[in-house]
Amino acid sequence: MLIGLALLLCLASVPCAGGRLGALAELRFRAPGLALAAIAVQVLVISVAPGSGGTAHRIAHLGTYGLIGAFLWANRHVPYLWLVAIGGGLNLVAIIANGGVMPADPGALAAAGVQQPAGEFANSMALAHPRLSFLGDVFAVPSSWPVSNVFSVGDVVLVVAALLALHRLCGSRLA
Repeated sequence: MLIGLALLLCLASVPCAGGRLGALAELRFRAPGLALAAIAVQVLVISVAPGSGGTAHRIAHLGTYGLIGAFLWANRHVPYLWLVAIGGGLNLVAIIANGGVMPADPGALAAAGVQQPAGEFANSMALAHPRLSFLGDVFAVPSSWPVSNVFSVGDVVLVVAALLALHRLCGSRLA
């Protein structure tokens, strides 16, 4: 939800900078099914059925990064997708180092008011001994805000990449 809102703000910034959102309709992605499959699997394991299949969920979660990687490679001609790959790669490194889960800072989780039911799969959670924790979800939007959540350096890079790509593709003054 948090990243989705950030991406909507990036999109809204385009016409404010004189860009033409209609230019996005001219963009043709190669192999869009790869991205759609990755999103569907992530929604399934994170939101629809988080309480079942521990190891299977972790493997499926990691597999979605392979699908997205293949999609990014197929569309490497699109401006700033290389930066999207870096942001996703930072998240992937942290997830792989922690057995398929993004490590989350307990203080950030508390600040965001994120509750994690025991025994359910979570793509981001506090771990007893996290590896590469600085790449994990260490930042928080406070629980007093409507979109409270935790996020990582990789997430910040992803949003910046989206902002840059949107402005370049739509020909705004910021490009």
